[in-house]
Amino acid sequence: MKLGFIGLGVMGAPMAAHLVAAGHDVSGFDVHAAAGEKLAAAGGRAATSVADAVAGADVVITMLPNHPQVEEVVLAAGGVLDTAEPGALLIDMSTIRPETSIAIAEAARDKKIRVLDAPVSGGQAGAEQASLSIMVGGDAADFEAATPVFDAVGKTIVHVGPHGAGQVVKAANQLVVGGIYGLVAEAIVLLEASGVDAATGLDVLAGGLAGSRILELKRKSMVEREFAPGFRIDLHHKDMGIALAAARQADVALPLTGLVAQLVAAGRAMGYGSLDHSALLKVVEQLSGRVPAEV
Repeated sequence: MKLGFIGLGVMGAPMAAHLVAAGHDVSGFDVHAAAGEKLAAAGGRAATSVADAVAGADVVITMLPNHPQVEEVVLAAGGVLDTAEPGALLIDMSTIRPETSIAIAEAARDKKIRVLDAPVSGGQAGAEQASLSIMVGGDAADFEAATPVFDAVGKTIVHVGPHGAGQVVKAANQLVVGGIYGLVAEAIVLLEASGVDAATGLDVLAGGLAGSRILELKRKSMVEREFAPGFRIDLHHKDMGIALAAARQADVALPLTGLVAQLVAAGRAMGYGSLDHSALLKVVEQLSGRVPAEV
């Protein structure tokens, strides 16, 4: 297929490269010209603008930081809805507010452009390994049409409901991930303060009912205080805001989510926003009066 890809950042760049490798004709645009050059080196085409990337595309993919950027790229003059041909499919793989995804789908309907919201989980490693989990909201027929795109970048690919449902599932994903990071951080602090080797203790936890993907992948780096970002605290802070807003919209109470959101916000306020979200350990250490290790 002919694809337009908008947003060639930490996640978007490897995703676009995988689509090229799968045989698709990919034109990509990013505000940083070097990102387009990297795509060109991988066999794609560096577009000069959003309109240039979208022109003639069967499918347009957006992978952007937050809803203001998605709204600007999709809804503004010269954006996706202005440029895409009727019948084109817009797949927004950004993590944004569910109401924004719904509003975009409604605006696109008038232009006869199909829309899916398809946020992803798996971080930079998942994007690089083409092993992302993709939660998709929109019409079932459009989901089926997008299968070749999803298969090139992900492993777990599920149609979860109508427009906006993908973003709700992603919000649930992020509140669970944040909560587990917070609890693993507390476990490390408790083990170390009690004179128990944290690495050994977490090895035991990982093999029992407390086991999780986070313990599997991150326990060693957390104990060693290695916080090079796979997913930055700044972005998780944004996502926790989405989760809390979704809870308000659904009229439900999520007290643990609120607490985790405050821990993430504290990490950002302490200057850890550019670190991996596993750096919640540094927040818990400070709350316990323990001197955190140097970054």
